[in-house]
Amino acid sequence: MSNKIALVFGGTRGIGAATVQKLAESGYDVAYTYVTSAPNLPATIGTSRTKGYAVNICEAAQVAQVFADVVRDFGSAPHCVVANAGINVPPGPLAAFDPENFRKLVEVNIVGAFNVLSAAARNVVDGGNIIGLTTSMVRVAVPGGGPYTATKAAVESLLRSMSKELAPRKVRVNGVAPGPVDTDLFRAGKNEEAIARSAAMSPFNRIGTPDEVAEVVSFLASDKASWVHGQIIQPNGGMV
Repeated sequence: MSNKIALVFGGTRGIGAATVQKLAESGYDVAYTYVTSAPNLPATIGTSRTKGYAVNICEAAQVAQVFADVVRDFGSAPHCVVANAGINVPPGPLAAFDPENFRKLVEVNIVGAFNVLSAAARNVVDGGNIIGLTTSMVRVAVPGGGPYTATKAAVESLLRSMSKELAPRKVRVNGVAPGPVDTDLFRAGKNEEAIARSAAMSPFNRIGTPDEVAEVVSFLASDKASWVHGQIIQPNGGMV
């Protein structure tokens, strides 16, 4: 029996790379996307095939093309789509925030996510599932974090509407909203003091790991989560 197919947007670093690994270990064949440089990942993980595709999620045509490429290369439309690709920029108070940086956030984190989720809604198989990555910071107000978290709040709104729209096809739609996680994206522009402040937001006084978040994504992609739909799951160590 052939494996189910997963397509992970933003699958080469941090949470995305850990998600590719966990989904492959759980029995999915996994397609994943990257932006420019092809990663040095194995073509198989256990008995699962993997393959990477260069995709700029801000270009709707490229997003649509990768779904066609997955059908060509894996023999099926995806059963699971993970919308993980996104960016962050240096935080700052709204009064002094660089408008160009905000435009970059909107272009990737909202427009790009829209392109991915819209294509996923059209192409995921009936009975499949769609998972979007957001952030627990949507529910925690911190100085300087508003522009980034605003873009992730928009993604959560898209996911909630999609969960109602795709239910007739038995497609489950959920979000995963981690707290601070030890990734390159999280560490960019932060010194050790700033990282310690993030760790202190959890009563465990640490930040999460990509594997801990990927385990939640893998669960939502499994039949064990058959009754989980329209939810935003928050692996954040009790931060909120």
